[in-house]
Amino acid sequence: MDTIEIGLIVSGFLLLLVVLGVRVAFAAAIAGMFGLIWIFWDKRAYDPDQFVWALTVAVKTAGQVPHSKISTQALSLIPTFILIGYLAYYAGLTKALFEAAKRWVGWVPGGLAVSTVFATAGFAAVSGASVATSAVFARIAIPEMIAIGYDKRFAAGVVAAAGTLASLIPPSAILVIYAIIVEQDVGALLLAGFLPGAFSAVVYAVLIVGMAISVKNFGPPVSGFTWVERFRSLPPVFPIFFVISIIILFIYNPFGGDAWGTPTEGGALGAFVVFIMAVYRGMGWPQLKSALMETAKLSVMIFTIIWGVLIFVRFLGFADLPGVFSDWITSLDQSPILTLVLILLAYAVLGMFMDAIGMLILTLPVVFPAVIALNGGVDVSAADSAFGMTATGCGIWFGIIVVKMAELCLITPPIGLNCFVVAGVRPELSVQDVFKGVAPFFIADALTITGLVLLPGIVLYLPNLLLGG
Repeated sequence: MDTIEIGLIVSGFLLLLVVLGVRVAFAAAIAGMFGLIWIFWDKRAYDPDQFVWALTVAVKTAGQVPHSKISTQALSLIPTFILIGYLAYYAGLTKALFEAAKRWVGWVPGGLAVSTVFATAGFAAVSGASVATSAVFARIAIPEMIAIGYDKRFAAGVVAAAGTLASLIPPSAILVIYAIIVEQDVGALLLAGFLPGAFSAVVYAVLIVGMAISVKNFGPPVSGFTWVERFRSLPPVFPIFFVISIIILFIYNPFGGDAWGTPTEGGALGAFVVFIMAVYRGMGWPQLKSALMETAKLSVMIFTIIWGVLIFVRFLGFADLPGVFSDWITSLDQSPILTLVLILLAYAVLGMFMDAIGMLILTLPVVFPAVIALNGGVDVSAADSAFGMTATGCGIWFGIIVVKMAELCLITPPIGLNCFVVAGVRPELSVQDVFKGVAPFFIADALTITGLVLLPGIVLYLPNLLLGG
């Protein structure tokens, strides 16, 4: 049988396992192993005596994945970014952010919900995990919103949706994973995430204000703060800007010359600085232990997904599906933008059944070469490309867009992880309540993605400015 046919059948088998509820990591590993055995045995004409040989070669091929991929230095960013978020919580930065946002923007229609979005965006700048961000603000923001009259479902939806900003605003674990999979510059991608993340937060805020104006009894603004009270709320949040500055300085040296260090070193130093802050503000051993344990659990989950899915990715390479899919995409008789839109719609559907990280690791080896080919290839100049950018710029731009699409997975039923986390933290809420609450934010995300597709400068401005393109 042709390897392409084997690849398509095994891919269908993987989707079946996912739909049946098998975890993505294990479903991908099982499908990948099955596919590798099938391909190697097919080469020996299905000779029964050669099955053990095919099994042995498949096991050895798959066994190379964990060490060769996970030992990549850039992946060490993931646990450090996650740890920064948990330590920042125990340092009291989350409450400080929420209080500052409430005092400065709480007066607008839907002010407390808008404050939650901006506070979450600020916390996302020191947290690499959307799940952790949602869990933290479910404890802080939801009770206050319900207390002044917000519908509990909408309050939960605000937190679940705003928590997804941690996927886009650096330090972002998922951006690091994307960079490693498609071999893009980690520093450039982290820089590229700032403006789109801020843009997404503003779109969320505009949506909330619009709903507050048009919906009766939506939730009153929070007013009565003096200018003195507002300015007093700012010093407690300065440590966040300090940590962000440290990470950026290790990506880009503003004084010229080489960078001060690697993104990995910047992440480690950022975690150390937040640790000192947390200890200074009273964090004891129980809180430190909790931060370390939660970081370990989330990191192990992410690394397990990477291990499992990369076995399937290794199978895709043997089946040559990425090359075939790339050739098929470029042969379509339609505009590149329309083709890109169809790819993004496929991600939206796939996100209903898979988690964000698993979906990206699984699809990018096939989709990324197709998008680069659609743009004009790896050597195309910006003037000659379909999207008006070089291959490197296209890789960064597509990365931000696809990560924003991956954010939808975190709030899309039936397996939106952020929604389950919010419901788990707040016993008075059901998962169905949270899913109903996030529904309006799909409109905001659609507008954000449209803006990023039509205005790539939002993504590429900072990388071009600070890294010279």
